[in-house]
Amino acid sequence: MTTTTRRKSSTFYVILIAGAAALGGFLFGFDTAIINGAVGAIAKAFNANSVLTGLAVSLALLGSAVGAFYAGKIADRYGRVKAMVAASVLFTISAIGSGIALGIWDFIFWRLLGGIAVGAASVIAPAYIAECSPSHLRGRLGSLQQLAIVVGIFIALLCDYFIAVSAGSAESPFLFGIAAWRWMFWTEIPPALLYGMSALMIPESPRYLVAQGREPEAANVLTKILGGDVLTKIEEIRQTVLREREPRFSDLLSRNGGLLRIVWIGIGLSVLQQFVGINVIFYYSSVLWQAVGFSEQSSLTITVITGAVNIITTLIAIAFVDKFGRKPLLILGSIGMTLTLGTMAYIFGNAPLDAAGNPNLTGSAGTIALIAANLYVFCFGFSWGPVVWVLLGEMFNNKIRAAALSVAAAMQWVANFLVSTTFPPILKNFGLGSAYGLYTIAAATSFFFILFFIKETKGIELEDM
Repeated sequence: MTTTTRRKSSTFYVILIAGAAALGGFLFGFDTAIINGAVGAIAKAFNANSVLTGLAVSLALLGSAVGAFYAGKIADRYGRVKAMVAASVLFTISAIGSGIALGIWDFIFWRLLGGIAVGAASVIAPAYIAECSPSHLRGRLGSLQQLAIVVGIFIALLCDYFIAVSAGSAESPFLFGIAAWRWMFWTEIPPALLYGMSALMIPESPRYLVAQGREPEAANVLTKILGGDVLTKIEEIRQTVLREREPRFSDLLSRNGGLLRIVWIGIGLSVLQQFVGINVIFYYSSVLWQAVGFSEQSSLTITVITGAVNIITTLIAIAFVDKFGRKPLLILGSIGMTLTLGTMAYIFGNAPLDAAGNPNLTGSAGTIALIAANLYVFCFGFSWGPVVWVLLGEMFNNKIRAAALSVAAAMQWVANFLVSTTFPPILKNFGLGSAYGLYTIAAATSFFFILFFIKETKGIELEDM
């Protein structure tokens, strides 16, 4: 076999196993977005007030924070593959339970289980992909996680749309006379089972295997990934991961008792990724566009278009993240988000109000807001969406990676929860202009954060971090 042929087969193998791990990202996007089409029907079915309905949506995000926090510890103790299988079981149980729920509280319980699985998948996939990828491909393969997330969101929105349209509404009977909203949750069962089966077919992370003293197995995996002689690589990994005890969260503390600077930087990346308000677009987009005068049908169509824009821009990020590097893409994204969010804040803040107190976008204002919103998604999609996950998978050294990723991802879910739960009251009490004003400030802050705190990781081996 020639060197070129061997390299091609190694690359194909790495793409296959990274793709299987990224299925966790698909379920992450699918699970968080599938509830969009069902919220109103659930409120009616269980006669739930706005507070309980809000909890049904947002408590899953806190479950995700819990799942993210503990996933690293579980992945370090039992392996990345077993952690993926456990997440797939939770996704499946949550999907079945959410569809058969008898009341709002057991529905919240099933969604919480799904949230734990989402949080676990959000940590395990980037860590596994980073640990199995050659340095020259790591950025592109790490971006598969974000691509899988946005495809998951898009497919979930399409499932909601087609089921609701076929049944007449989310509350109406669908197949076998069962309410359409229940079928929305059951559509998650096939990908959840596929994730578990795929996880059982991929090899364990070579870095985990070396840490467990299973070096012959690690050598076998690395030969398939890198080709050629891998003994030097195993020695490098051994130097950075072999230790007498399991990793602990105390490893993240500096000598003076505070968190290590690199962990704070990871938390900053995670929190800013959410504080720019991206999930307001995905969780509340139909509500948002209806609030400024679009019909329900048009709002759903705009939501699907936005989902498609997100997929296209993530593909752009995958193409360029290993060529341009992480830092330039993040800086460009921050500038673009600041300008587009600022435009939306200005338009919504200065629009005349209708009788219900919602901004009424007259003339060209509606078109400009629509273009600005999709340009904002474009700027997020090629930068902060995928690149943050790439950085979180590679910026920490081997000793602290799983634990540090857990903390950073958990904070990301807490930030997501804060943004998602504060948007409706901000919208109600202060208006859309104020909400987007806050997200503009976060986007401007993100620019300076990247400029001063982020170092380029393109092409650097994980052992040298």
